[in-house]
Order: sequence, then C-alpha cells, then structure tokens
Amino acid sequence: MKDLSVIILAAGKGVRMKSDLPKVVHRVCGREMINHVVESVKALEPSQVIVVVGYKSDVVKDALDKDVITVCQEPQLGTGHAVMQALPHVSKDAKRVLVLYGDTPLVRGETLKRLVDYHVGGGFGMTVLTVQMDNPEGYGRIIRGEGGSITGIVEHRDADSDQRKIREINSGIYCFDRERLVQGIGSIKNDNAQGEYYLTDIVEFLSDRGIIIGGCVLDDEQEIMGVNTKHQLSMVQKIMNKRNLIRLMEEGVIIDDPDSTYIDSTVAIGIDTRILPGTHIEGNTTIGQGNIIGPGVRIQNCTIGSGNEIEFSVVRDSDIGSLCKIGPYAHIRPGSSIKGGNRVGNFVEVKNSCLEEGSKVSHLSYIGDGDVGKGVNIGCGVVFVNYDGRKKHRTVVEDGAFIGCNVNLVAPVRVKKGAYIAAGSTITKDVGEYSLAIERGTQAEVKDWVKRKGLK
Repeated sequence: MKDLSVIILAAGKGVRMKSDLPKVVHRVCGREMINHVVESVKALEPSQVIVVVGYKSDVVKDALDKDVITVCQEPQLGTGHAVMQALPHVSKDAKRVLVLYGDTPLVRGETLKRLVDYHVGGGFGMTVLTVQMDNPEGYGRIIRGEGGSITGIVEHRDADSDQRKIREINSGIYCFDRERLVQGIGSIKNDNAQGEYYLTDIVEFLSDRGIIIGGCVLDDEQEIMGVNTKHQLSMVQKIMNKRNLIRLMEEGVIIDDPDSTYIDSTVAIGIDTRILPGTHIEGNTTIGQGNIIGPGVRIQNCTIGSGNEIEFSVVRDSDIGSLCKIGPYAHIRPGSSIKGGNRVGNFVEVKNSCLEEGSKVSHLSYIGDGDVGKGVNIGCGVVFVNYDGRKKHRTVVEDGAFIGCNVNLVAPVRVKKGAYIAAGSTITKDVGEYSLAIERGTQAEVKDWVKRKGLK
C-alpha cells in the first residue's frame, strides 16, 4: 500500500501507569508496546510510518527502528493536536492516512488491512474501526444515521441514557482520505474544559458537510484493548502470550501446559520440541527441533540446536549446540558456548566459556572464563579460579584431558592435550601433554590418636 501513510500517536506519559518510563515502551512478551503496533502496520507495507512522541521522547525514539519517522508533540494538547504535528511529514504521494494509538499492542496487521480495504471499497472519506462490546462502559459510543453511516462519536461521560445503551464503540483507529483529514483537522477547536484538540471532533465536521463516514466492525474486542495501567498491561501480556503459544503449537511445537508456559513474541522454535510446565523463553531466542525443554527452565537470548534436554536450569545470552543434556539446576551465564553432545549437570555454573563437542561437566563445578576442548571430563567440585582480585583470566583445557574431583585450576593456566589432573590438586602452572599433575600435601596418620584422646 504505497499510497498509505501511518500515524501512530505515542506522545503521552501515561500517568495511570505510575512509571518513570513512557507508557508505550513498557514491554509485552519481550517487545515494547509501540513496536508491536509498528510491526502490525508494517504488514500493510505503507510508504511511511510516523510516530508522534512527546514525554521522554528520546526513550521512545531509541526503542524504534531507524526507518520509523518521529515527530515531537510539545506540549501535548490532545489527539487532534498530535495529528496536526504529523501531517506536514506525510508523504505527498499518500492518498490515505491510517491513524492509531501506540498503546494497543494486540491489534493485528490483518485487521488494519481489512479496515483500509473497507475504507477504499466503500468510497468513504473517513472510516472508524468499531467494536460491539457487551460492556461498553467508559468507551465513546458510535452514532449512526439512517443509512448506516457514522454521524458522531459521543464520549461516555457526555452520553445520555439512550446513547449509553449503544454497544458499538470507537476503537480509536481511523482511516482517512488524506484530503478529508487535512480538511477536518483544520476545523478542530480547543474550546473545551481541557483546552485540547480532539481528533474525534472531525467526525461531526465531515458528517455535517455530507462526507460519508464508514464504520468497519471488528469481531474481537481484545484487539483494541488499550493499556493505561499495570493491571491492563498484565492482561494484555496474558493475551499476547496465549497468541504466541497457539502460533507455536500450530507450527508444530508441543506445549504440555500453556497456562504455566511463557514465551516471548520474538522466539522461534522448531517442530517436535516439547515445552514442559513452568518454562519461560524470552528475548531473541531460536530453538531447533526435537528438544525437551523444562520443567522449570528459563532461557533468554539464546541459540539452541536440536535434540537437547534442558531441565530446571537458567540459560542466558549463550549458544547451545545439539544433543546436549543440561541440568537439573545448571546455570549457563552470558557469553557461553556449549558446542554439542555435552553434559552440563546439576549445580554446574558456566560463565563466558566454551565447551567443545563431547565434553562433560557433570556436577557441582564452576567453569568461568574457560576454553574446554573436545572429549574433556571435568570431575565433581572443579573450580576454574579466574579472578585475582583485579581482573579475570582464562583457563584452557585441551582435547581429551581429565580433571579429577575437587581440582582448582588457577588462571591463567593451560592443561594440554590428554593430560590428567589428580583429585584435590591446585594447579598454578601449565601441564604438559599426556602428563599427570598432582599437587597435594603429605598425608600423615597418627596411630590410636582417637583412643588416646578418649573420644572412643
């Protein structure tokens, strides 16, 4: 739709959110509200997307892609005033303008396309996206004339008893012929108690001049749900999460318990991966096929291959190959790479480290700032001692090495190919290929000490 421009209104602070952040940058399923809206309008392939910013405008701008045009509304004097700021930036080639709010993250791209198609097909000067609601309390009511065209929008507080019985409400999403928007926006006055310019005043102006205003009725009232409070934010989050889970299941993912599973909109998962209860998958995460994830797993910003088993563990900002077993109670911290066929067992922490194929760290170990080669066995209680009090140092364990239980590898240090480290050793120097390194105090035994002390 190259003859379509989009204006998204996102200048308000959102006082009822009780937050230092602008309302539209609060996240819903891993993405700022404003970016959910931008993603939906981009599905229409408009010639441009203009976002009107205001309160903490730099924060909103930083959240947006570079191809989005931003226009500042300062001071914020209502929705009509916001559109006034954007209109000079609308492309001269645009025949139509879509206007909507940045705090409606549930609106779908296909709904917006249907609105624009309805507008064009009906030959309307303006079209309002409307919804029939069982409980329209607080919403502006749609007034239709005898022919069915919209003649007015009455706010709830101004509606009389008959008008309050109307169930069709204004969604706040509009499609205009550009010339009608320009004509109407110039007519808006701010002679009201708030001293603001209201976009809805255009309806009466155009209707009085014989311009036909269409009403495109939406079936799903959830799509136009605005977010003004933290409670509403949680409601929208729940709906969006359900959408994400349904989409993934339709794509071939198995989700045992959707009620206890949370997956961001930015996550991609391959077929036949099974997600068990209590799992959270967040951020820019990509997961392959045939994995078993959960129960009780949290994954953030990771790339994970296929055929893995991950249970009761946290994995953040890391890469995991295929055919790995992670957990229970493992912690894979940022900057780590688990290449494939690995075992990272219970109560193991891996930080900023690489484990090559086939290496195992089965229990109770800390692998920090390390490079572990292929086929390495790291025993119970091994610590990569990486911090000297001022800076971090790296430990290198080459292919095929064997690290016994309760070993301290004091970095910087290198254990070369095929070397063995005896249990209980503290290693401070490099160990040569296929060597055995052992560092222990001499074991002493005092005969009959217990009896002489009278302890038995």
